Amino acid sequence: MSLPPASPHPHKQRTGLNRLWHATSYSVAGLRAGWGEKAFRQELCLAAVLLPLAFWLGNGWTETALLAGTVVLVLITELLNSGIEAAIDRIGPELHELSKRAKDMGSAAVLLSLLLCGATWAAALYQRFIHG
Repeated sequence: MSLPPASPHPHKQRTGLNRLWHATSYSVAGLRAGWGEKAFRQELCLAAVLLPLAFWLGNGWTETALLAGTVVLVLITELLNSGIEAAIDRIGPELHELSKRAKDMGSAAVLLSLLLCGATWAAALYQRFIHG
């Protein structure tokens, strides 16, 4: 005796503007959840300063996009890291090597995005003010 095929999740059956509307509301909910994370709030406040500065500091659209993109990459990485941490915490509070590895790798991804952002901004500042 076989089981009947699983019915698709109701959210998967949405199409068109209805799907777009719901997807957008989930994304906004994710940003709100991110706001509850101290690291994301700090990075978002820094982004509020750096993003406008990217348009002033950038020499052309490529440099501006690179400066702004690295800042946004930090925010994206932080949200993904927070999602990993939430999923691991959902599994249970006990210590487990795989849970530690997942959280450590998420943290390392944030560190790498911060280093990339810092190096990109340092190079642009050097080019603008020192090398001139």
